Amino acid sequence: MTLREAIEQYIVWRRAHGAKFTTAANLLQQFLRYADGDAACNAVTLAQVLAFLAGKGPLTRHRENKYYALAGFWRHALSRGHASCSPLPENEPKSPVRAPPYIYSREELRRLLDPTNVEICRRGAVQLDAATFRTLLLLLYGAGLRFGEATGLTLADIDLAECVLTIRTTKFYKSRLVPIGPQLAAVLASYMHLRRRGGLAQSETSFLLVNRDGTRLASSTVQEAFDALRRIAGVYATAGGRQIPRLHDLRHSFAVHSLTAWYRQGADVQRLLPALSSYLGHSDLEGTKVYLSMTPELLQQAALRFARYTGGGENA
Repeated sequence: MTLREAIEQYIVWRRAHGAKFTTAANLLQQFLRYADGDAACNAVTLAQVLAFLAGKGPLTRHRENKYYALAGFWRHALSRGHASCSPLPENEPKSPVRAPPYIYSREELRRLLDPTNVEICRRGAVQLDAATFRTLLLLLYGAGLRFGEATGLTLADIDLAECVLTIRTTKFYKSRLVPIGPQLAAVLASYMHLRRRGGLAQSETSFLLVNRDGTRLASSTVQEAFDALRRIAGVYATAGGRQIPRLHDLRHSFAVHSLTAWYRQGADVQRLLPALSSYLGHSDLEGTKVYLSMTPELLQQAALRFARYTGGGENA
């Protein structure tokens, strides 16, 4: 079997097991520019792998992604007998540690979601209007959605009677139901009324959040709008945190604020973690547990809870 055939088989195998496998598949296809796809897997050399991994400037996570794509493929090739040895380097350098997410304070969120600030930031905008932009921000924070999940919502996915959103086949090829509070439901109802009044498409497959011309929101447009909003709202990075607070950090803030509220209420956080994990659409609990040590406020609440427990003030 040739290298190209083995890579194609591996991609099909990964997708058959439920993975979208888009980024890694593209990387493996790119690797064929550095190695002879018509030769056997064993013909790949260390020099070809290093040429593929090499980049310009400091070490980045893109190199790590390329390495893991190759590592996964070669594990598969070795297990299937397509290769008898791996050409990957044994001393691959570690990627730099990721900067922690920026957790917005309640006051920062108030300024970011202030209708006046959002209106100022979108004044004169050709496509993305203030109402659509603010509704997106409220979905990212109020429901903890990923950007693609929020912008991928269709009218059929919004059940205002039950206050439930249907998130379909997203990051891990899973669909899930996301309950929302009455305030967010009221915002969505108001926005849907504006959509109808504006003459936008009303079919069940129409996207909820759209530009003035009915097209789906582009990440570049939204990012530009969010950068302008941050400046207007006076939200900047703090010492030791991310250089630039991100749009995606609204989702992280939702998770941390939820955990903090549970600690304050004296709830059994460990028991509730799986529920939060499911709500966020994480593939496992590890993706959710990272939030447990994310902010001083959260650690303080956990410490107070532990102190009450050890002092006999409450049951485990």
